[in-house]
Amino acid sequence: MSRLSLSAALNAGLRQVLEEDPRAIVMGEDVGPLGGVFRVTDGLSKDFGSGRVIDTPLAESSIVGTAIGLAIRGYHPICEIQFDGFVYPAFNQIVSQLAKMRARTAGKVPLPVVIRIPCGGGIGAVEHHSESNEAYFAHTAGLRVVICSDPQSGHWMLRQAMACGDPVIFYEPKRRYWDKGEVSSDLTLAPAFDRALVAREGTDATVVCYGGMVATCLEAAAVAEGEGRSLEVIDLRSLSPLDLDPVCASVRRTGRCLVVHEAPGFAGLGAEIVSGVTERCFYHLEAPVLRVTGFDLPYPPAKYENQYLPDADRVLDAVDKLLGF
Repeated sequence: MSRLSLSAALNAGLRQVLEEDPRAIVMGEDVGPLGGVFRVTDGLSKDFGSGRVIDTPLAESSIVGTAIGLAIRGYHPICEIQFDGFVYPAFNQIVSQLAKMRARTAGKVPLPVVIRIPCGGGIGAVEHHSESNEAYFAHTAGLRVVICSDPQSGHWMLRQAMACGDPVIFYEPKRRYWDKGEVSSDLTLAPAFDRALVAREGTDATVVCYGGMVATCLEAAAVAEGEGRSLEVIDLRSLSPLDLDPVCASVRRTGRCLVVHEAPGFAGLGAEIVSGVTERCFYHLEAPVLRVTGFDLPYPPAKYENQYLPDADRVLDAVDKLLGF
């Protein structure tokens, strides 16, 4: 066990993949000698060479298109999109080619490509650097979409994503890159990366969240405990496929459910979760399923982001409403 930040845990995961899989290639803007904007690829170019850790042009469509071609030829590319808002030029390659090649070829041509995307706000960044665009990709059949929440999940899930053989959109909550935690490299201990996990047990209400919001909801649960309320927090981890079994098992016990995410609420992933929970747990619910989300507007300038992002107070206000029914 080592105590690592999320960025360092991801770096260790990439290093292990490169050591174990000679077909693995890391590619993206500034991933080479610079080590990436968030230093997730720090030192990899020096140790594995520029032929396996490739600095690309500033051209996201080209990055993903090249990765698709490499995957067809038997390589295992790991692409880095420098910031969430930069992925849109590659959108056509992802949804029209990467997501559909296996189905188009009746399973004959798998595309084991992992696309790493730092996501979300909370770092005081400029426009296009704080997006939460997971719903676009979760809606696209043929892609796996996963998101880590802490150093241990980041390390294990990245290695699992590389091993699964499917195209994976791998989100990393950039506001948590500097959060530290204990990390084991023993993959035999890891739960399946497409399974939701209970992050904190509770009895009064179920709080469903993912990515950067997991730490926020755990903070809210700690405050609620001091007020005599017990919140169960579930980290979804996989957004497509969506693992609702642990969520529904929890809701059947608590009778109440709150969904929290950074992305705007309208047509966000929370709507799918609310629908699934309502369909499967209707007769167990003591209150409507509620959501706490980002607001339905473009991500604001940095000085206003604290008013935009869900925080522990907004979560606790929703819990008060939930328990008031």
